[in-house]
Amino acid sequence: MLVSPSLLAADFLSLRSEVEMLNKGADWIHLDVMDGTLVPNISFGFSVIDPLSSIAIKPLDTHLMVVHPERWFERLASDGVSYVSFHLEAAGRRTSANIARIHELGMKAGVAINPDISVNRLFPYIGKADFFLIMSVFAGFGGQKFIYSSLDRIASLRAEIERRGGQALIEVDGGVSADNAAALRQAGADVLVAGSSVFKSPDPLAAMETLRRA
Repeated sequence: MLVSPSLLAADFLSLRSEVEMLNKGADWIHLDVMDGTLVPNISFGFSVIDPLSSIAIKPLDTHLMVVHPERWFERLASDGVSYVSFHLEAAGRRTSANIARIHELGMKAGVAINPDISVNRLFPYIGKADFFLIMSVFAGFGGQKFIYSSLDRIASLRAEIERRGGQALIEVDGGVSADNAAALRQAGADVLVAGSSVFKSPDPLAAMETLRRA
């Protein structure tokens, strides 16, 4: 599996060294962008992403928890971001158009949903999106406990992707740790977003490798 540690859990007083550490051990670097409207909290924007993009070696994986995700796409592309996911709840009928626009800008497109959104609502975008982000906690807060019913949602999405002959990856975000990584792999996850379980570990590099080999 791929590991995409969430920078939201990093030590922001030592952000350069945290990114340099991820350059050594992560597969992707996950950026959680919150606007205080789609989700209650505010995280960071281009004042962090712009300089970070200049030192990040691993692909940047940006999760937009914002009400107007399309306003971010061009600037993210100019920063060299590789993967962009936005919420189905925010995009609604613009979901297909957003996917197309992300592709036009040379990035991979992902569609995200919260735990209270039926996974079946992602099915129309199989064959369009490059990946799907299944939230295994509610977006907007760090440190939440993993919702185990997410395993069934992942398995259902994986089965439908395979039934349709699709190639999309499934990314999982929220409460991911060594305790549930193997179950996530078995359910069909391809990319694990981990925050506290990496950055709060006494050995973050070893923690990432444990998740990768689950």
